[in-house]
Amino acid sequence: MRNLVILGGGYGGIKVLTGLLSTVLPDDLQIIVIDKNPYHSYKTEFHTIVAGTSAEVDVRTNFPVDDQVRYEFGTVKGIDIENEMITFQDSSKVVEYDYLVLSVGSEDIYHGIEGAKQFTESVQTFSNARYAGLAVGNSKPYGKISVVGAGLSGIEAASEIRESRPDLNIRLLDRGGSVLKAFDPKIQAHVADWFVKNDVEVLHHAVVEYVEKDGVCNNGICYVNDVTIWTAGVQPHKLVRSLPFKTDQYNKVIVNDFYQTTTHENIYVIGDNASSEYSPSAQLAGQQGEQLALILSDVVSNIEPQRPKGIKLRGTLGSLGKSDGFANMFSKPITGLLPRITKSGVLWLQKRH
Repeated sequence: MRNLVILGGGYGGIKVLTGLLSTVLPDDLQIIVIDKNPYHSYKTEFHTIVAGTSAEVDVRTNFPVDDQVRYEFGTVKGIDIENEMITFQDSSKVVEYDYLVLSVGSEDIYHGIEGAKQFTESVQTFSNARYAGLAVGNSKPYGKISVVGAGLSGIEAASEIRESRPDLNIRLLDRGGSVLKAFDPKIQAHVADWFVKNDVEVLHHAVVEYVEKDGVCNNGICYVNDVTIWTAGVQPHKLVRSLPFKTDQYNKVIVNDFYQTTTHENIYVIGDNASSEYSPSAQLAGQQGEQLALILSDVVSNIEPQRPKGIKLRGTLGSLGKSDGFANMFSKPITGLLPRITKSGVLWLQKRH
């Protein structure tokens, strides 16, 4: 029996799995999915868990059931690429592999800022979002919330919290001169206007010096907070960073056109951990997962795989609470209710497919 192990059941991993299950697989192949949680979760909606505007069950779905699929749930301790096995924390269990897909996602990067990891809440995992949601939900009336980082995650978290808790004082720290600086000026202006109208304070050109239990110090001024949420960048997962693969300047693994590493042709890397011309996103990981499923389907059947076509991203969707949003669709900026409805529709489709 040959083992094809998918490490990580996020957007990329789930697309590899469902793509493989839509093909005819050899009888001697077993797919093993390893994840911390017994369900697939939608990371693009974790900000709703932080704000308390969605129930957990609304942002996760069960993994598919199939005779050729086995699930191992737990926290991975290490990956032994020489002996081709995976070990787990708090367990003597070992999973061996013939083919390995690394799709474990990213984690926060704290840029060496003192206290940032210790005293901030994260939105990078489901469990992180739970703790952040508990902290926000337990905030006293008119409490103070600071969100560090004005990228997509920070924007959605701040706006969702505002809609959930109108009483809170919310501050967004942006290291640039405009929120969402990578987006079209029309979108930047719309988001900035939304924050003004909804009383969310935005501090531009922020330079966070250190974080304490009850506050964050920026540009020589220390702000007292009840909760500090960190959305100031991500990096490849520590499990992947610990492996001796060739990486780019962002510590992402360099892969070939078939998503193979340069040294181990039976190890494939997709999503946030793979070097790419595109920024990390659920859409990118999903498309890579779809392509890799076709590649692996041929590989396990001893067929020469076809080189995948180039990635074509359809754009980016973002929300500002439940009734407003923004989108960069095929290089065209759109703001208002339509992109918000579209984002909800995408989530609906994801849950059913």
